[in-house]
Amino acid sequence: MREIEPVRLAELTTLRTGAAPEQMFETTTTAGLVEALRETWARGDEWFVLGGGSNLFVGDEPFEGTVIRVRTEGIEELPSPHQGRIRLRAQAGHGWDDLVAYAVAHGYAGLEAMSGIPGTVGAAPVQNIGAYGQEIQETLVEVELIDESTGEISTVSAAELGLGFRTSVLKHHHGSVPLRRAVILSVTVDLLIAGERVVRGEQLRRALGLTDETPVPLGWVRERILTTRASKGMLLDADDPDTHGVGSFFQNAIVTAAVARALPTECPRWPVAPDLDAVTVIPLASYDGMVPTSKPATVSDVKVSAAWLIEQAGIRKGFKLPRSRASVSTKHALALTNRGGATAGEVAELARFIQSRVHAEFGLVLQPEPVLVGVDL
Repeated sequence: MREIEPVRLAELTTLRTGAAPEQMFETTTTAGLVEALRETWARGDEWFVLGGGSNLFVGDEPFEGTVIRVRTEGIEELPSPHQGRIRLRAQAGHGWDDLVAYAVAHGYAGLEAMSGIPGTVGAAPVQNIGAYGQEIQETLVEVELIDESTGEISTVSAAELGLGFRTSVLKHHHGSVPLRRAVILSVTVDLLIAGERVVRGEQLRRALGLTDETPVPLGWVRERILTTRASKGMLLDADDPDTHGVGSFFQNAIVTAAVARALPTECPRWPVAPDLDAVTVIPLASYDGMVPTSKPATVSDVKVSAAWLIEQAGIRKGFKLPRSRASVSTKHALALTNRGGATAGEVAELARFIQSRVHAEFGLVLQPEPVLVGVDL
């Protein structure tokens, strides 16, 4: 590890907000990352780790603590106990999309629908990232992590991470602390060895425009997903202010079936997939787009489209408050963007306005998706 001159977090985060912290370390090896964390914890400093900065909303005041940049990289191929599959272990600082590209290029299926998601591998299990019906929990085997309370390193199975819709025991939720304060060092996934696959998940089939069960190449799936994400401003582009954000700023709302029935019928909705029993590996050849229940189902919750709620509350693409440099993306109603020099205060003001409009119209409070540091919503 090495201590570096603190850099404005606006230069290291995709939403482009945040002042320089008191102290900053940069780590390129696992040993260096562990050393930096243990030293920081021993001093009792406030801290957070910074990967790609794509899911972080930092306030305007300097962070009074230590920021540790995680820049560890590397992918290791490991044997899988399941026939026709392979395991990949990636370091926490490795780019997530670089891991997906590696898997697709080598004919390893299971991550391709998550192409183009920004950020690092270490952040992926923290909020159980996913796209088009595919989530990391379907292929995640285990993570190696270090606990703040003990400073010890351990290997933790996916079953112990409390994975749910965009959440885990490691996630810093708005208004609360993680159930387990720890930092991921590496991630291991189990993938199907197949250069092409039959796509059965409904959301992914719809996104790809598929109408039959003809196998399609993984590379074709990846290209189509990247094209779709780019059209929505969800691929980072220095020259496109619609990408200067955190992707989806608000989570899709999770409501009871009764609440969902009270919403207009045209409001898009999907069943919330139950938590995956992580000792079960689902071969993609038989995956039908739904994670199997690990316990008897009761009344199912429903996921409703936050983007639809926002637009129906009168907030259109490109909306911004007077004299503000923050606006809703011109391509996607769920993305809040920095149009150039916006402060965290301006972004937060826009976010609160949207929350108030959706609450007034539908009685629902949209929850922010990024990790908030020095910001109150």
